[in-house]
Amino acid sequence: MAKTPGTLHALFPAVPKDNRGRASSAFEAQAPARGSEAPGSPLQSLTRRTAAYMDALMKGRVKIFTYGCQMNDLDSLKMYTELSKAGYVPTDSTREADVIVVNTCSVRQKACEKAMSNLGRLASVKLRKPSAVIVVTGCVAQQEQGRILERMGHVDIVLGTHQLHLLEALVEEARAGRGPVVAAGFSPCVPFMDTVFDHGLSPEPHRAYVTVMQGCDNYCSYCIVPYVRGPEISRDASKVLEEIRLHAGRGSREVFLLGQNVNSYRGGMSFPELLRRIHDIEGIDRIRFTTSHPKDAGDDLVACFKDLPKLCSHIHLPFQSGSNRVLAAMNRKYTKETYLELVSKFRQARPDMAFSADVIVGFPGEGVNDFDETMDVVERVRFDVLFSFKYSVRPNTKAASLVDDVHGEEKSRRLDILQRRQREITLENNRLRVGGVYDVLVDGASKKHEHQVHGRTTHNVIVNFDGPRELTGSIVKVRITRANPNSLTGELLASPPS
Repeated sequence: MAKTPGTLHALFPAVPKDNRGRASSAFEAQAPARGSEAPGSPLQSLTRRTAAYMDALMKGRVKIFTYGCQMNDLDSLKMYTELSKAGYVPTDSTREADVIVVNTCSVRQKACEKAMSNLGRLASVKLRKPSAVIVVTGCVAQQEQGRILERMGHVDIVLGTHQLHLLEALVEEARAGRGPVVAAGFSPCVPFMDTVFDHGLSPEPHRAYVTVMQGCDNYCSYCIVPYVRGPEISRDASKVLEEIRLHAGRGSREVFLLGQNVNSYRGGMSFPELLRRIHDIEGIDRIRFTTSHPKDAGDDLVACFKDLPKLCSHIHLPFQSGSNRVLAAMNRKYTKETYLELVSKFRQARPDMAFSADVIVGFPGEGVNDFDETMDVVERVRFDVLFSFKYSVRPNTKAASLVDDVHGEEKSRRLDILQRRQREITLENNRLRVGGVYDVLVDGASKKHEHQVHGRTTHNVIVNFDGPRELTGSIVKVRITRANPNSLTGELLASPPS
C-alpha cells in the first residue's frame, strides 16, 4: 500500500492538538476554512482541489482515547502513525470517526473503570454508525480478552499489548465485515516496539519518547503489570540508537526512554552502557528515563549522573512504602534503609538531584507504625512529586488473596495526610529555586496566559514565563521569580536560545 503522509505533510506540516495534546485532523485544520476566502478566488479553487485530493486519499478518520502511563501515550502515537500510513486521518470528533481505539490501563482500578465506562458509552456511536470499528487495546484488553466481547457486543477488535502491530490489518478485516476478533497472546518479541512515530503527529516533536524494553519479571504482589505486559523483553540496542539518531535528525532535543523497568534492560548492553552511547549522539541535549526499580539501580547507573551532563537531574524512583515489613509483603526486594542509601548515592553524584516516586497507602496489613515509616521517607527524601494511591486489589496478583483489612476511610485519611504534607514539601522545594537561573526546554504556549510559554528544567519542574511561542523546542535561560504549588514562574533572560 502506498504511503501518503509524506505528500500530505508537505501540504499540511503541522497537526493541531485537542485539549489532551492528541493530534486532531491534519486535513481539516491546515486547509483554509471553506467559505473564508473570496468567491471564485484562486485560493478558493485551490481549497476545493485540495479537499478533493484529500478525500480521494483518505480511507477514514480515527480517534484514540488514551488512559494510563507514558508508554500508553507513546503506543497511541504509534497507532496514529500506522493508521495514518494506511490513509486514516486523526480526528478529535468521536461522531466523525470511522475507527475508534480505546487504549486502556488496568494498573489502578480507577483508570480501568474510566476506560470501561467510556467504552460502554461508545455503544451509542456503534448504534448510530454501524460501520464504525471499535478497538480496545492496552492492559485491560490483555487482562479481559474475550470477556470484553461478551460484555460489550459493539466492540470489533480486542488487541493485547504484544499484538499492536496487527492493528491496521485487523481494522481492514473488520471494515470488510469479518470479526469480531481477539488477538492477545504473548510473544517472544514485540514488533510494535520498533515502530517509529511520525513527528508530524507528535504534540511535542522536540521530545522523543522511545521504548527500550517492555514487561516485568519482578512480580510485586500488588502489581498486575507482569500479567498484562508480559515478561521483560528488551529492544536491540542498535535499533534503539538508530531510532534516537532519526529523532535527533528530525529536530528532537530531548529523548525520554521508556520501560516498565529500564534498569533490567538487556538489549546487547546494560542500561548504563546504553545511556553512555545515547549521550554521544549529536543533536540530543537531554536524556530522561522511567521507570527505575530501586533493587536494580546500581552504582553503574549512579555513575552516569556524575559523568553524563546530558542526563537530566531527575529520577523517578518508586518506593511504594517506608515499612520494611510491608515492602517484604509487596515483594519489593529492598528495604527502607537501602532505598535511602541509594537516594544518598544519587545526591552525591549529582548534588541538585530531584526525585519523584510512587507510593501506596493502605496495603493489606499496613498499621499506623508502617504508615509513619512511609511518612519518614517522605520527610527525608523531600520528593518534588509523589504519585500516591490508595491500595486497590488487582486481579490475578498475589496480594489479591490477602485480606484487604485497612478500611476505606482509614486509607483516605492516610492518603490525605501524605498528600497534604507532600504539597507543602513541593512548594518548599520550589521556593528554594527562586532567584536561580535554569535552562528550560520550551514545550509551547501557555493554555492560561496568551503571552506566556512553558517548559521544563533539568529537574522536570514546569516553568511559565513571558515569551513568544516561536521559542518552542528551544533551550533558554530563565530566572525564577516566583514559586507556585506545582510550578515556577520566571523571566526570560536576554541570551539567545540554543
